[in-house]
Amino acid sequence: MLIKIGAFDISECWDGVFYKKLSEYPKITDWEVQNILDFIRYEEENGRSCEIEADDSVLQIIEDYKQSGAHRIAPPKIIRECTACPKYNGCMTDLICHTSPIENAIKIMDCGSLLSPVLSRGLTARELKSESRNAANDPEDYFDYIMFAWGNCQAGDRLVMERKLGRFPNEEDLSKDFSPGVRFFFRYEDLAQHPDATFDGVLPLKVRNRVVLQDWILAIIVPMDYKPVFEVHIPKELKSKVYYLQNDCTDIWEWSEKVYEFAKNL
Repeated sequence: MLIKIGAFDISECWDGVFYKKLSEYPKITDWEVQNILDFIRYEEENGRSCEIEADDSVLQIIEDYKQSGAHRIAPPKIIRECTACPKYNGCMTDLICHTSPIENAIKIMDCGSLLSPVLSRGLTARELKSESRNAANDPEDYFDYIMFAWGNCQAGDRLVMERKLGRFPNEEDLSKDFSPGVRFFFRYEDLAQHPDATFDGVLPLKVRNRVVLQDWILAIIVPMDYKPVFEVHIPKELKSKVYYLQNDCTDIWEWSEKVYEFAKNL
């Protein structure tokens, strides 16, 4: 795997390359160094070596940090690597979420857990890797995990729209024609304690195999239009965690803000 550190639009892993954006390039924070070392550790644990492309000054800071044996640090209150969202101008780190289309959310309610793609779809990691929907060419082990984004991020709903349309959504798809998914919210500091949580340096965290909702969930936020088909699937132990919100928003950004603000005030 190749790690490129620089002034990119966002941090992302795509087709064997981890593009790591620095919030104040060429400066690098301890949190960003930790992300890079997390990525290297995860990849090496799964049999893949890493090479870093970066300025010499950045490489030296990473090496010094590694040699210092520094303890794991918590994320800052806001991360400025991605500044796309209009209100927050960064990622808020108190909450994380997993977003599903309504048909998958109903299956999650029926089993009471978030499941990895391997478990939820009943396919092998090799089969999932070979699908055309794996546009980023993610390795097989990625499909053993449930992925989480920061609570105010719109990436999950964007992916729901992409899967619904069978193509990358355009501006109209994310505004006039936008239909949000169901969001499962967790407190970051809680789910970070999950025994199967993993920090891969790309996502806030991911969890291997399953997350039992009754044990960890903060809130499940469902677009009001789905209430008739969704509420009959809610197990009694989760009824108090489910909330319905009207999508009266102009676009994906406004919806992301609305659901995050609601969840964080619970």
